[in-house]
Amino acid sequence: MVILTGCRNSPDKVVVYCTVDQVFSEPVLRDFEEKTGISVRAVFDTEETKSTGVMNRLIAEKENLQCDLFWSGDPLRNVVLQSRGITASYRSGQTALIPAYFKEKENHWIGFSARARVLIYNKTMIPPGALPHSILDFTLPRYKGQFAIANPLFGTTTFHVAALFSVLGYETAEQWMEELKNNQVIVAASNGDVKKSVMNGEVAFGLTDTDDAFEAKKESNDVGTLFLDQQQGGIGTLIMPNALSLIKDSPNSENGKKLMDYLLSRETEAKLAASCAQMPLIKGTEVPATVPSLDHIIPMKIDYRKTAVQLEKIQPWLKKWVEE
Repeated sequence: MVILTGCRNSPDKVVVYCTVDQVFSEPVLRDFEEKTGISVRAVFDTEETKSTGVMNRLIAEKENLQCDLFWSGDPLRNVVLQSRGITASYRSGQTALIPAYFKEKENHWIGFSARARVLIYNKTMIPPGALPHSILDFTLPRYKGQFAIANPLFGTTTFHVAALFSVLGYETAEQWMEELKNNQVIVAASNGDVKKSVMNGEVAFGLTDTDDAFEAKKESNDVGTLFLDQQQGGIGTLIMPNALSLIKDSPNSENGKKLMDYLLSRETEAKLAASCAQMPLIKGTEVPATVPSLDHIIPMKIDYRKTAVQLEKIQPWLKKWVEE
């Protein structure tokens, strides 16, 4: 984890714990500093412990709070913190602009700028006509040893697997995971490593997030992407909004609210769309032509709270799956 320590002794500061890639989130936080004069101290997750490191730190610090705002790459970690009494309800002035599906009903977390899970493939290794069109197709014999996923104990892959357990049911999802292993899935350290493996031709395709896929397509003409399960009756693509939670009784709560207001804005969504192809949740936000619209994607229908419960429930089984 990296800590920004500028203006450490300034009383006009805010502390944010962030699971979003530093290369994309830090410039936004620096812009906030420049606009407000409020010093931002940020703690970031590493790529390998994505979404778990700072969440666990918040849980450990419950009786000695250091953080004012939690900025997560998906809502599930926010739901876990809410269940432990760590988050506070806060209705930002921007909250009304966010669709109801992407915010907690009592405003313990509010979403913005979404990513999606996507298939990324190497055009020199597999033609578009031979690609799987459903995540469930990954277990087909013709794809044996040709594809990769990130370690499901961390980051958005954990979220994705928990969502599949919620949508498919425990037994069906468990069987699918076992069949993945039998089909010699490559388990990479991170989504970034999945991207690299596909770009380098080590595997034909893999699962990653739209921001990683966007970077890969900029770097190589041999890379293509596909939204899975978009056929009629399909389970849909997992949509993952960023999520913000104000920390209960935090040391600098007023500044935490100001930062939250700033992040929940068209300005921030436009910046994230331009830097990493994140899809705005606020209607009317200007984005590059290369950024897909959520209006044209069939989403996986999940209950974030139930999926968060499922996430914690399956952790022991997932750990065993990874280690065996």
